[in-house]
Amino acid sequence: MSNIQALRGTRDILPDEVTVWQNMESTARDVLHRAAYREIRPPMFEQTELFARGIGEATDVVGKEMYSFEDRGGRSITLRPEITAGLVRAFISNKLFASGGVQRLWHTGPAFRYERPQKGRQRQFHQLDVEILGSRDPRADVEVIAIATDILQALGLKSLSLDINSVGNGADRQAYRDALVSYLTPYKDELDADSQDRLTRNPLRILDSKDSRTQEIVKGAPSLLDHLSEDSQNHFNQVQQQLSTLDIDFTINPRLVRGLDYYTHTAFEIMSADLGAQATVCGGGRYDGLVQQLGGPEVPAIGFAIGLERLAILLQQLQSIPAPTLDFYIVSRGEKAEPATTILAQSLRHQGFSVEIDLSGSAFGKQFKRADRSGALGCLILGDAEAVEGTVQLKWLSSGEQAEMPQSALLDQADSLRTKIATLRQS
Repeated sequence: MSNIQALRGTRDILPDEVTVWQNMESTARDVLHRAAYREIRPPMFEQTELFARGIGEATDVVGKEMYSFEDRGGRSITLRPEITAGLVRAFISNKLFASGGVQRLWHTGPAFRYERPQKGRQRQFHQLDVEILGSRDPRADVEVIAIATDILQALGLKSLSLDINSVGNGADRQAYRDALVSYLTPYKDELDADSQDRLTRNPLRILDSKDSRTQEIVKGAPSLLDHLSEDSQNHFNQVQQQLSTLDIDFTINPRLVRGLDYYTHTAFEIMSADLGAQATVCGGGRYDGLVQQLGGPEVPAIGFAIGLERLAILLQQLQSIPAPTLDFYIVSRGEKAEPATTILAQSLRHQGFSVEIDLSGSAFGKQFKRADRSGALGCLILGDAEAVEGTVQLKWLSSGEQAEMPQSALLDQADSLRTKIATLRQS
């Protein structure tokens, strides 16, 4: 019988990698907690209509990439292709707007898109999503950019660059859309196939094309920044001024539009050059109309998402992240000794120590080799003689220092053991 393999575009995050993921998640949680953001946990699947209305039916995400199905009740259901739309739906459904003021929310979890898998891009992928709902103030734009930068820098990324743009309001974008279509239409036959399709559906996405000929054509296209209203330009100017005040360097990229229809005003991406080539690790922007578009009141908002798969790859190549350090590894042999290990291990765990029991039942020599490989600082040795006498042998693996003592004495000196362990970890 053949093995059942993971589906294409999915991957197992194995224990050795989980340390990297836990580091990303705990670092982000610490930064967000200090900035008064609160975690929210919306479901991973929603009504398909939510994404069609929220993301836009003309987008590639809705048109080509969603995992949708009909449930037994005849409802069209979709695994979320991104997090923001579901988070906004939760904001509306639970009337989080009722108290007024600003809501700072974050969520991390998987999302799903049917696209060609490649390094750092899977069909099931994970995002950290951070949002401010309830403020039009340019300071909110600057805050989320600063928070994203803080998270990435706290993880050890140093060579970061920030691209920003303004996509204006709805009227600005429509005027620019018309100008862009007028410019591109004479070149239609020279555009790549995807861009030809987007010319009528979603022409702003042509600016993101990776096709070399399309890129050459786009170089001469009108700039979105030339089609901003006075209010939109003023908002963008204030964002730039406040970023400069915080000493956050940025580059204005007039071709940066982001891939989803709900964006308004500020759009941004953060790239890392820590491995040489530029890699986008974060993207976001303002979406002042999305809450109302999904049936809620008029509530402005801005946020960002960090792709965790790509970030994990980056961190694994940049850092040597050690395996979690184990305090004690217990080896035992004998009918009386082996049952006693569970009692001893649990007693130590209740004192706050990390403990692994060797369950192999093999000879002491093989168990000692596994203890050396485990990364534990101390090895606790129990034979039948120790079990009968209520003693245990403690061996510090780095020095070979070994002593026998009553098990009760071992437990009574928990504080001195913690001090010893802390000293060994620092050495």
